[in-house]
Amino acid sequence: MSAVELESLHPVLSSDGSILELTLNHGRVNEMGSTQLRDWENLTQSLHTSPVCALITESTKQTSRGTPIFIAGADVTERVDWTDDEVKKHVRWQRRTLAALRKAPVFHIALVDGLALGWGTEFLITADYRIATPNARFSLPETGIGILPGAGGTSELSRIVGINQALRLGMTGEQIDADEALRIGLVDEVASDAATAKARAMELAKLAARRSPTAVAAFKQGVLSSQTMDESARQELEAQAYELCVDSGEAAIGRANFKAITSGEDVQWGPRKKL
Repeated sequence: MSAVELESLHPVLSSDGSILELTLNHGRVNEMGSTQLRDWENLTQSLHTSPVCALITESTKQTSRGTPIFIAGADVTERVDWTDDEVKKHVRWQRRTLAALRKAPVFHIALVDGLALGWGTEFLITADYRIATPNARFSLPETGIGILPGAGGTSELSRIVGINQALRLGMTGEQIDADEALRIGLVDEVASDAATAKARAMELAKLAARRSPTAVAAFKQGVLSSQTMDESARQELEAQAYELCVDSGEAAIGRANFKAITSGEDVQWGPRKKL
């Protein structure tokens, strides 16, 4: 980890090397551009060979007026003279980078104390657990400027918040606060303030760091892999599960005892069978 060269990210490694705290504090509003993408690529690659078990991403950036910032979008200023092909290639790079970070073999906690706009909201897709403070605000404003959330907001966000909430955020650009983000599942906890949020993040990071790195990484891979089936594979899995109920005789028991079941009576089911 010490050999990783990062231009814009600020890592602090715990004394035993098991927890990495990454602080965002660059540019005007932590905007994500080419420099940051290279840093995230290098960091993600290093996580596969380092002893790090837990990663905490946070920010200390504030505006000149003192408004806290997590990530307030992509760095569009660097694209002023780019061709359309260059823009499209860059956004594909963004998408690959966040997808790779999502699969990093560590427990990744995002701590949001401020504005998470556009890329900032999409970045949350990379985290295994998300903690917000009352300062947090989230939105996907891209469709209002003729594009769409292209770093995972269109393809992956609905897996976290559901289709309707993803459509709401992406098609209206509505900005939501921490409580609403918690309600729809965009974040997992809301802490009273930044210090409390950081203490909670460290508590979780330490728990993960005490466990087998192999087991933690394997568990994460197993959970994420099961979410990547295409529609036909998901429907086939559902069919197999349903047919197991039929083949095991449980469906027949249900039919034979339908009236008793709907009346609230207990019935004798068969032993558990594996799919």
